[in-house]
Amino acid sequence: MFGLSTSLWLELGGLLSLALAILTSTRVLLRKRDVRAAIGWIGLIWLVPVLGPLLYLLLGINRIERRAAQLRPNLAERAPTLHLEKGAEFLRSHLPAPESHLADLSRLVDNLTGVPLAGGNRVTTLANAGAAYAAMIEAIDGATQSIALSTYIFGRDEPGQSIADALVRAVGRGVQVRVLLDGMGAWYTWPRVSKALAAQGVRVSLFLYSLIPWRMPYLNLRSHHKILVVDGRVGFTGSMNIGSGNLSRGRPQQDTHFRFEGPVACEMMQVFAREWGFTTGEQLEGDSWFPAVDDVGDVAARGIASGPDQQTDTLRLTLLAALGRARRSVWIVTPYFLPDARLITALNLAALRGLRVEIILPEKTNLPPTQWACNAQLWQMVNQGCNVSMSPPPFDHSKIVVVDETWVLVGSANWDERSLRLNFEFNVEAYDAAFAKSLLDLVLEKRRRAIPVSRADLERRPLLVKLRDGVARLFLPYM
Repeated sequence: MFGLSTSLWLELGGLLSLALAILTSTRVLLRKRDVRAAIGWIGLIWLVPVLGPLLYLLLGINRIERRAAQLRPNLAERAPTLHLEKGAEFLRSHLPAPESHLADLSRLVDNLTGVPLAGGNRVTTLANAGAAYAAMIEAIDGATQSIALSTYIFGRDEPGQSIADALVRAVGRGVQVRVLLDGMGAWYTWPRVSKALAAQGVRVSLFLYSLIPWRMPYLNLRSHHKILVVDGRVGFTGSMNIGSGNLSRGRPQQDTHFRFEGPVACEMMQVFAREWGFTTGEQLEGDSWFPAVDDVGDVAARGIASGPDQQTDTLRLTLLAALGRARRSVWIVTPYFLPDARLITALNLAALRGLRVEIILPEKTNLPPTQWACNAQLWQMVNQGCNVSMSPPPFDHSKIVVVDETWVLVGSANWDERSLRLNFEFNVEAYDAAFAKSLLDLVLEKRRRAIPVSRADLERRPLLVKLRDGVARLFLPYM
């Protein structure tokens, strides 16, 4: 009798496992837009019974899009009317004739984002962590109305404590301060800075976070923003987190951040307000958060917010469009380079058209499996004429794209599926030859110190290393 009962339980367990695999596979087939991701999830579901479907239910479902879509119209009603020039008219008057083809790119991004290109911005490049943190603290100490800070990592170490102290001082002056940390990124350092800030009167919240598993259905969808907005007029963004990894005494991590003044700072504030409202339910509005913004410079720029709450791959399509419109050169600096087939094709087509395509990657990253997967597909670009080079340590976390010495894209996103599909990212595109030239000078210095990667170098890798890299590449949909 006992043996029969055990057999029956095993049969029921097998049927339940089969039903779970069928149901989750059906959802993958109907909802996943990316074929590789669909194949990867279906393989995991069937090859790893029970655990595979459970991992998909935890990590593979985008439960955030509907909730965000419900919130977005309310935020749109509260968004201020920006003082903007029409993008096409601004470009016609500011772009030199050889760069007029980039006006088409601007119109395309207009349609992708629904955000008009804004003239009148001023940009300052902060080429290292010391300069960036000093500028951020100076801006926070000068705040009179409001401070909004959103970051993936906020370390409770020397640089983190300096910024935390400045935020506390601002609260003491009566400034409205809101700090939003990613729910997973907040655990990168211990003890967490969020509790210390809250204890000193700073309004702080964690994005998509709960210790209760069934109340945490968004584990794989993270906020990767690096945004600081002061008084609604000055904004900081780029690739830099807050923490001692950028300022270690031995070999400080390389990174690049930017100070924006003008309409783009207001766009940063809108993005922050959307995330803050999503997380806390509090709607930020009024002149203290959204003041009238005057033209302060000559840079035409636009904020590009992207994330899993959108039905369109905004950032991926922007990159594809920029590569397609390029006529002379494409320069890319990124710490994590795992482009999909479409981006690889676009890079190869640019090189085959005779453009100079330069891709600068770190020789060693802080995520070895990601680097292995990157190495496994570099041959696809090197063989078609793209120039790939590796910058020596310390690790370079900068994220920069320069096209035709005029169009620039900077911000938080990497060239990987996580940034292009799963993370909430914020980037800024700019159309300005002077800004592009100053940034290209920085990139050229990185290229001067970097080591070129040849086809022979890739082929000389030992067989076991190639196999390791190839296996890592199979996990691209999850990286």
